[in-house]
Amino acid sequence: MKQSIQLRLGQHLTMTPQLQQAIRLLQLSTLELQMEIQTVLDSNLMLETADSDSPEEAQAGAEASERNEESADSVNVPEHEPEADFSSPEKIPDELAVDSDWDAIYDSGVTNFSAPGGDDNRDFFETHNAGGETLYEHLMWQMEMTPFSPTDQEIAATIIDSINDDGYLGTTLEEIHEGLLAENPEIELDEVAAVLHRIQHFDPIGVGARNLGECLEIQLKQLPPETPWLNETLKLVTQHLDLLGARDFSQIMRRMKLDETDLQSLITLIQSLNPRPGSQIAGAPPQYIVPDVFVTKRNDRWHVSLNAEAAPKLRINSQYANMVKRADNSDDNNYLRNHLQEARWFLKSLQSRNETLLKVANCIVDRQRGFFDYGDEAMKPLVLRDVAEAVEMHESTISRVTTQKYMHTPRGIFEFKYFFSSHVGTSDGGECSATAIRAMIKKLVSEEPPTKPLSDSKIAELLDNEGINVARRTIAKYREALAIPPSNERKRLV
Repeated sequence: MKQSIQLRLGQHLTMTPQLQQAIRLLQLSTLELQMEIQTVLDSNLMLETADSDSPEEAQAGAEASERNEESADSVNVPEHEPEADFSSPEKIPDELAVDSDWDAIYDSGVTNFSAPGGDDNRDFFETHNAGGETLYEHLMWQMEMTPFSPTDQEIAATIIDSINDDGYLGTTLEEIHEGLLAENPEIELDEVAAVLHRIQHFDPIGVGARNLGECLEIQLKQLPPETPWLNETLKLVTQHLDLLGARDFSQIMRRMKLDETDLQSLITLIQSLNPRPGSQIAGAPPQYIVPDVFVTKRNDRWHVSLNAEAAPKLRINSQYANMVKRADNSDDNNYLRNHLQEARWFLKSLQSRNETLLKVANCIVDRQRGFFDYGDEAMKPLVLRDVAEAVEMHESTISRVTTQKYMHTPRGIFEFKYFFSSHVGTSDGGECSATAIRAMIKKLVSEEPPTKPLSDSKIAELLDNEGINVARRTIAKYREALAIPPSNERKRLV
């Protein structure tokens, strides 16, 4: 085989470390970005927060960085409140009063959070975000305060362990009894039922019920005997609860010999009860959302600005940057040079992230101006390709920018992806957003007569009259996405 030399031209994409870092920062949420920044601050000595030095020191650091040709732009992100400086010497008097307290003269640096309204003006309830008491802990505390025998206490603990977060008993008494026989063969099924009856009167009332009817019955029996319609309501939840769930009001009135006004009184009393008693105690902690951008209206124009509280403002430490020497190839100098280069890349990636985020947010606000002026019904169809073409970026980049990024608007906080939706053709050749159609369905359901709710076919007909041709099955899909029950379950007396 004869050997030869060939010249070929080609193009290929190389994922440099800088590009990989920029892409990774772009897809991080605000909370994840804060954690990433803190990690980099802990590992890179060249980076520091630009919130503690005076303007003169900052200017001196900038000039020194320029002299070494190692300057980098800071990222416009939030500034933290400056921390107290405890390094300065204190003038301590020679003698102190006998009854004086150290904290009364010197600040120990520990804030007293024993009462709301500290000196740092922080929210007392925010700083005390401890986990709430669970339903299991609440019931076990009541069990320990109740005079149970050792055997009954063992039964009660087993029953409480079988109660779910909604407050219902998740297993049968027979299964609980069978599980207890292995440790104590003398326990009878009637004894387990008696202990359950006592637990069902713990706080919250109705906890430990085996079904909805028993839960409502327990709560009704705790009401004063003189409560109006109490006996009739007990009969309704114990004998005709299935008819009430099916909204078969005419059958209930015929069987219980009630008129429409009387039945409404019974339903009103039932609605005052809690079908999920465990939810009063067991609840997930609130999840706070930090918006990435703010949208405000000034002079009849919508303006987009980055959230200045999303992350600390960073810069390169001028003192360490001055230690880097160009002609020095020692290990220490190479270590500083590498950290300096990584700090530059990180600041540049942060700046690129903010610029991309702001550019995409401006494009979304410009395309969805009708939503900001008039609400969901004015939402226009929008897909990732439209924004990608407008900002001259790839769709994958737009997808990363719009994931877990939130926009604070006068109408609330929305994820960027909320403004993207498919379209449905209209009779006049135009397009209508799926989000706008869902808003129209929600409005039609809210305005429907309670005694004769709109069916999916009727909603499709009303939308068709507006020039929006939507199939009945599509209406059903949108209605389920809005958590709106079908028409037979929305029927009410008044």
